[in-house]
Amino acid sequence: MSLNETHEFFVQWHLTEKCNLRCTHCYQSGKKTDEMHFNEIKKVTDEIAEMLEVWSEAYGIAFSPSFSITGGEPFLYRDLYEVLEELRRRHFDVYLLSNGTLIDEKKAKLLSWLGVKGVQVSMEGPEKIHDSIRGRGSFASSVKGVRHLLEAGVKVTLNVTLSDLNAEHFMDMITLSSYLGVERLGFSRLVPSGRGAGLLNRMLPKEKVRELYGAIFSQDVTGLDIVTGDPVASQFSSGAGASASGSIPTGGCAAGLSGFTILPDGTMTPCRRLPIPIGNVRRDAIREVWASSGVMEALRDKKRYSGKCATCERWASCRGCRAIAYAYAQSMGKEDFLAQDPQCFLDEEP
Repeated sequence: MSLNETHEFFVQWHLTEKCNLRCTHCYQSGKKTDEMHFNEIKKVTDEIAEMLEVWSEAYGIAFSPSFSITGGEPFLYRDLYEVLEELRRRHFDVYLLSNGTLIDEKKAKLLSWLGVKGVQVSMEGPEKIHDSIRGRGSFASSVKGVRHLLEAGVKVTLNVTLSDLNAEHFMDMITLSSYLGVERLGFSRLVPSGRGAGLLNRMLPKEKVRELYGAIFSQDVTGLDIVTGDPVASQFSSGAGASASGSIPTGGCAAGLSGFTILPDGTMTPCRRLPIPIGNVRRDAIREVWASSGVMEALRDKKRYSGKCATCERWASCRGCRAIAYAYAQSMGKEDFLAQDPQCFLDEEP
C-alpha cells in the first residue's frame, strides 16, 4: 500500500453507559461506570492523531481515520458537543450511533453544524416489532429523530440487528427507508452477550442466515444502499473465494485489524461487541496496546483459530464475526474468541 491509497482506521467510542431505553438484545449491561471527562478525551484524541501520523511516516501509509461516537445513548453524555467539536478540530471524520429518540430539531441542526458525517439510528422493524424490542413508543420517537436529521441535511443510516425476532420483517425496513428518504440501510447479526445473552435461542440458524442474505442482496432499490459490516455477509455478496486465501488478514472482521473500541471508563476492547479488555487509555499507551496485546496478536494469527475458520480459504478477508463466535462459545462454557462463527454458511451446499 502506498500513500496514493488509504487505510481505514476507526475508533468506536462509547462515551456513556447511560441509556433511556432497555433493549432486549443489547450487548451492553448498562452498569454505571466512571466516565471519562472531556479533558481526558481530548488527551486521547491527541494521542491517536499523533500515532497515525507516526505510522503514516514510518510505513508510507495514508490513513483515513474516523470516530464513531455512541453510548449507551450518546445524547446522555454531558460533554457530547464538546467532544464532537474537538474531533472536528482534529479533522477526523465523525459519525454518531444513536437510538434517535432524543434528537429534536435543535440537536439535528447542531450535529450538521458540527460536521457530523452521518448518524446511524437503530430500527428493528415495523412499529410493533421495534417497540417489542426497544420499548413502547420508541418507534415513533426514533422516526421523528430521523426526520429531524434529514431535514437538517445529516445523512442517516437505519440499522437492524437481525434475529428470529425480526428477520422476516427486514424487507419492511427497505420500504420504511424509502418512505423516509433514508439513503442507507444497514444490518448486523444478534450478538448474544450482555442483556442479549437471554436471546441465545433467538439467533438465526445458519440456513436461515443464508436464505435471508440471499433475499437482501437480490434487492435493487433506487436511492437506497444496503450495507453491512458483517464479514460473512460481505463474503456472500462479493462471491469471494479461494482468491482471497492467505494467512495475513486483509479485511473482514475489523477486530485487531482496522480499529478498536474505547468504553466509558477508558477500557479498550478489540470491538464494540467483543468484551475482552486489552488495556485502558487512562494508563496505557495506545500504540503499545495495539502492537503488544496478546489478544490483538491472536486475532491476526490464523494458526490460533479453531474449527471451520482455521482452515477456511476466505480467512484473510473474513475471519467470521469474532464477537458472535466468542459469545456463542461462552454459552457453551468456553472462553474462545477464536472459535468458528456458528452462523457461517459459506462453502456449504444450500
